[in-house]
Amino acid sequence: MSTAMRDKAREQLAHGVLIEMLRRMLRIRLFDERAAKLRSVLPGPLHNSIGQEAEIVGACMALREDDYMTGNHRSHGHPIGKGVDLRPLMAELYGKATGVCGGKGGSMHLAVFSAGSLGEAGIVGSLMPVAVGAGLSAKLRGTDQICLCFFGDGAANCGPFHESLNLAAIWKLPVVFLCENNGYALFTAQRLTTAIADIAQRASAYAIPGVVVDGQDVLAVHHQVTIAAERARSGAGPTLIEAKTYRYCEHSEFPEPLKMPPYRSTEEIDSWRARDPIDLFWAHLRDKEGLSTKDFNAVRKEVQEEVEASVSFAERSPPPGSESLLEHLFV
Repeated sequence: MSTAMRDKAREQLAHGVLIEMLRRMLRIRLFDERAAKLRSVLPGPLHNSIGQEAEIVGACMALREDDYMTGNHRSHGHPIGKGVDLRPLMAELYGKATGVCGGKGGSMHLAVFSAGSLGEAGIVGSLMPVAVGAGLSAKLRGTDQICLCFFGDGAANCGPFHESLNLAAIWKLPVVFLCENNGYALFTAQRLTTAIADIAQRASAYAIPGVVVDGQDVLAVHHQVTIAAERARSGAGPTLIEAKTYRYCEHSEFPEPLKMPPYRSTEEIDSWRARDPIDLFWAHLRDKEGLSTKDFNAVRKEVQEEVEASVSFAERSPPPGSESLLEHLFV
């Protein structure tokens, strides 16, 4: 996107919307930082989105409330980006009955149907066909809903990626495929597994638009997803967007099954930290919107209190009872 286009997109967003973007980015950052400190008491692994807040929030805030969304194992950020209350999300990480899935899903399997969040999973690429199904459902029902499908660079080398893009393109389904390219699939760099530099290039094989966007720029992502969403609603079909981003944390917050040698340099991590998405957006709000340091700190304090309230809520909540074992079963 050109500088002129980006500036125009920024001017069109109301001040309140920009502040809500900041609030949701801070919610993801502080929620995941708090969850990392709780890893000794939480069941199962945690996959945090620290560093990827801009592409999540920019994409989610380009949606309507009734639009659908699917995610992946790095899952906390997606429902937070769509505005879900932190308390039942934290309770789910604790495995409590008040969690969004009644304590049965945990960190990697969050679903909040009331917010259009259809689920997330630890199986790489597995929710891409679900997103296609949601798009087909919307088309058959005659609504103008769309589905935003988050997936990583590793999933782009799996079969469901190609099958999903192909079917969505053939049937012109209202799906926006968003690749969260943080450069690594577990410990393996994208350059070692993918012959092309930009995954968005693969869109040409399915005759759909393919766009690369700076994943550290929340407004750039919002602009591109808005364009893709409008295209999808109009009946023109899907778009593939690749957000170049980075995770500052390790693959997961629990010890890995294999002890790997260092796979990222300190210089690489530092270069990405220099483009922290929250710092970049805060600088924009300060310079273009007149947001003071006091205002920023007030939003951060408000979010910090939300996060602490979610932990208290989760700790006070009961575990699932034995009667819940047979709930949500087909037979």
